[in-house]
Amino acid sequence: MKYAEFIQQAGFDLPDLIAFSYGRLIDDPPEGLDARLPAPPFLMVDRIVELSSNGNKGKIVAEQDIRLDAWYFQCHFKDDPVQPGCLGVDAVWQLLGFYGVWRGAVGAGRALGCEEVVFNGQIRPHTRVVRFEIDVVRFRQMKNNETSIVIANAEIRADDKPVTTVKKARSGIFRGIAYKNYPYPEIAPPQDSEK
Repeated sequence: MKYAEFIQQAGFDLPDLIAFSYGRLIDDPPEGLDARLPAPPFLMVDRIVELSSNGNKGKIVAEQDIRLDAWYFQCHFKDDPVQPGCLGVDAVWQLLGFYGVWRGAVGAGRALGCEEVVFNGQIRPHTRVVRFEIDVVRFRQMKNNETSIVIANAEIRADDKPVTTVKKARSGIFRGIAYKNYPYPEIAPPQDSEK
């Protein structure tokens, strides 16, 4: 799809999200757009059902279909399978980075933390759908250093029961930080010889 379509689209399905993970969703990305979602199996959402903005605020609603044989149930824990709570928090960070790019940020995304995480329930192998309801409380593009930040509060629900709340989750999009030379060592920036 064209970049102009991308920033106008209010929902994305799994093939779109996987294409974004591999840098193939947008045919004409702006220069410096290095942002990606993690590829499966670490991609923690199957669809974004709502994206909206209102000034520097917005909303994201996404869903993940839980699979009986998901990789994390195989190892966390033997005879007591549960999705690690940190994966839900990571899903929130993934969605905030995607939201920033959807709002026009250019660069590569990074999780920046959160103020509070409270676990109220569990995601088990027979859970059907996990829903992420995210209220963006601030989106800001800082023109002077080409950095963007997204701050949001989130509720994670498993089959419509609250399991996690996240307060003031933060993700940033930064230019020039993508590690494109992997698996080779990163190329160090040139040193200022006049110091």
